[in-house]
Amino acid sequence: MTSFLDLGVPADLAAVLAKDGKTEAFAIQRDTLPDSLAGRDLLGRGRTGSGKTIAFALPLVSRLAASTRKSRPNHPRGLVLAPTRELATQIAATIAPLAAAKGLRVATVFGGVSQRPQEQAMRDGVDIVVACPGRLEDLMKQRVVQLDAVEVTVLDEADHMADLGFLPGVTRILTATPAGGQRLLFSATLDRGIDTLARRFLSNAVSHEVDEESVPVGEMTHRVLVVDSTDNKTTLVRDLASGTGRRILFTRTKHQAKKLAKQLTAAGIPAVDLHGNLSQNARERNLGAFSSDPADGGVRVLVATDVAARGVHVDNVDLVVHVDPPMEHKAYLHRSGRTARAGAAGTVVTVVLPEQRRDVKDLLRKAAITAALEPVTSDAVTELVPERAPHVRPAPVQQQQRQAPKQRPAGGERNGAANPPSRRSRRPRSGQGGQGQAASAGSRQGGQSRSGGQGGRGRGSQGR
Repeated sequence: MTSFLDLGVPADLAAVLAKDGKTEAFAIQRDTLPDSLAGRDLLGRGRTGSGKTIAFALPLVSRLAASTRKSRPNHPRGLVLAPTRELATQIAATIAPLAAAKGLRVATVFGGVSQRPQEQAMRDGVDIVVACPGRLEDLMKQRVVQLDAVEVTVLDEADHMADLGFLPGVTRILTATPAGGQRLLFSATLDRGIDTLARRFLSNAVSHEVDEESVPVGEMTHRVLVVDSTDNKTTLVRDLASGTGRRILFTRTKHQAKKLAKQLTAAGIPAVDLHGNLSQNARERNLGAFSSDPADGGVRVLVATDVAARGVHVDNVDLVVHVDPPMEHKAYLHRSGRTARAGAAGTVVTVVLPEQRRDVKDLLRKAAITAALEPVTSDAVTELVPERAPHVRPAPVQQQQRQAPKQRPAGGERNGAANPPSRRSRRPRSGQGGQGQAASAGSRQGGQSRSGGQGGRGRGSQGR
């Protein structure tokens, strides 16, 4: 057993980790921390779940805290690049308590949300920025962020950056950081131009690779269940979602993820969805619900597209279900890596229709996974779901009560007939007849409502 103190981690940072139950260093942390804490450039290779975030968070915070330089407005001293908003948020959450112990401030920068709070954070003089490349480049062009004071740069999930087409932007960002700063690059593979990136930006770097056997994956069991029809697939997926532990169900499209989450919730299995069509607030709300204890209002089921395959780190996920098998083996491995993390056990189930058998066999071969294709039986379902969570009745949809049209005074009706309002008018007119019309139109459930005036046409807010 190797403790963080044994590796040279400052005592106050080790204490922060100990409060969270992290006392023994994982392999990638044991291998990289002596070099990264000493200030060396580093290339770390290891798959998701290997403990990379803490491996770079500790030297990042430690070295910035020991530096004699001070952060200035719009000039951060530490930079972490991540491919997705979810991953950036979770990296920042890991760094934040460590940074707080050293009096450092952390901020996130990514698209899909207003940039105004991000601008304010930069003006306040944030120490560490965790950013996605697109929004960061936008802020750089606006001179909101300048990287000439960056002392430590971290590039996480570099191969995923390449998959998303971010490498040109990453190259421009790294070029904007000082050549003498420390750079840490972490990636599962060195293909897709990552080796070129490492050669260009890492100076006299040390390389560490964590083999699969050393990654604390606990026991990951792979099962492949063949169903003979889409109806039986629907039943099986519902059964797999009904257990007491956390589970992530992966679908191929955003529409399918949203639809399945609604179907499960209607069936008494509360579920939330996570996909690219959601706003950042909705993503954070749904991911927060999934991360929370069900006793405190959390949910056990997350239905997601591949946006969650590498950007979501939630402990104690018992089961991953490939409702739709992915197109290629990397996605299979990254999806599967959401379970059996940090030494915990987990199961991965792939649901297969007869016409998908050949493709799934090829997928498993490329992923180096040995798992027999087996028919669905009641015994198999019982093994995977030994205990079912209590049925939760969905909250009823609140229908707005219909309002009866207000009675117009006799004079108002005559005035309305003699002087009909302009249908182009969008300004509400004072007068009793206009009030009566608005109330009547607004009370029609699901139909058109006249908004903002007697004659202006708009979409009703009810039933939409």
